Amino acid sequence: MKEMIENLSSIAREAGAAIMDVRSKGFDVKDKDDKSPVTAADIASNEVISKRLAELYPGIPVLSEEGTKIPFEERRQWDEFFLVDPLDGTKEFIKDNGEFCVCIALMRNNRPVLGIVYAPTQDALYTGSIETGAKISRNGDTPVSIATNPPAESEGLNVVGSRSHPAPSLADYLKTINVNKMTPAGSAIKFCLVAEGKAHLYPRFNPTMEWDTAAGQAIVEAAGGTMLGLDGKEFPYNKENLRNAGFIVKA
Repeated sequence: MKEMIENLSSIAREAGAAIMDVRSKGFDVKDKDDKSPVTAADIASNEVISKRLAELYPGIPVLSEEGTKIPFEERRQWDEFFLVDPLDGTKEFIKDNGEFCVCIALMRNNRPVLGIVYAPTQDALYTGSIETGAKISRNGDTPVSIATNPPAESEGLNVVGSRSHPAPSLADYLKTINVNKMTPAGSAIKFCLVAEGKAHLYPRFNPTMEWDTAAGQAIVEAAGGTMLGLDGKEFPYNKENLRNAGFIVKA
């Protein structure tokens, strides 16, 4: 697992460099069939990741947001695959607020067992697996361990929520808990803020896709936290419909 983390970390950094190259040159924005935006940076990152994964792990299939549509009848047979979001936070990338990242997860038996999240504007690389724990490397430095920071009894909660996709039900939910601070943030960086102890809670009520959450979930769980559906049950992956229902990430 340690060797794979090192390999996937290198791939994520390379993909991040491709994203930053597009960012520096300027880009157009197009709409996909589902009306979500896509840029040359999404495509460039996906090309890097797909190529490198095929070279290093030719026997492990890849399910990517920007990849070929793979029939459910085929992927339901997979016991292991990579789940990839080449540019998580495309809307944040377009706004140029820096809150976007590269997400790569290794899935086994439809559970995220390893996660890589790389935020290129911060040069922050988060990794996590139950075997190795969760770690962060900033500016290429040696990775250091991170862990969630559960709130003390009666302590006000530091909450992170979606910057570009707020849900009306979130405001209702926040009224039911003791909130110290609510911080909006983009992309899977929200998972990482919980994983490194900077936030206690990340509730999500509106839809995401499986590639938006898998890597972040692996890192949060490796750091000691949890991610469950709003029903309190284990979060499902590799569904016929890849759209996610709501969830709550806790330190």
